[in-house]
Amino acid sequence: MHILGIDPGFGRTGWGVVTVENGKLKVESYGCIETSKDESLEKRIEVLYNELIHIITTYKPEALAIESLFFNTNVTTALAVGQARGVVLLAAVQNKMTVTSYTPQQVKMGVTGYGKADKQQVGQMIKMVLKLQSIPKPDDTADALAIAVTHAFSYKMKK
Repeated sequence: MHILGIDPGFGRTGWGVVTVENGKLKVESYGCIETSKDESLEKRIEVLYNELIHIITTYKPEALAIESLFFNTNVTTALAVGQARGVVLLAAVQNKMTVTSYTPQQVKMGVTGYGKADKQQVGQMIKMVLKLQSIPKPDDTADALAIAVTHAFSYKMKK
């Protein structure tokens, strides 16, 4: 199974494709889609959508694992992330992918075993589990891989 993990954001959307084969995890690719704050909202949405479609058609994931919307006090940030998340969900549904959402706490628990782990701990575990040379940067990319790994672990548990 190919899993596309997404850490949605408007300025930066982290992504990572992980494959589960014979009970083993392998990273296919990962990166970060960035949009310029100097561009219009419509253009940024188009860039995000086109990049996602390119990733989906290149790696052909069957499942999308995405971080659920979480915010404390900044409503403007929440609205922007919500718009980015909507674009991601549309691309997934158009490509007949199953979609599962995970809270930040579920991802931290799934990857480190501790629901209040910090970004460094999550990054270190992703590096170890996926046998990477270094922790992926920016954090959005490491988070996307953590979301994909969380889904892989959840998927394996369900089987």
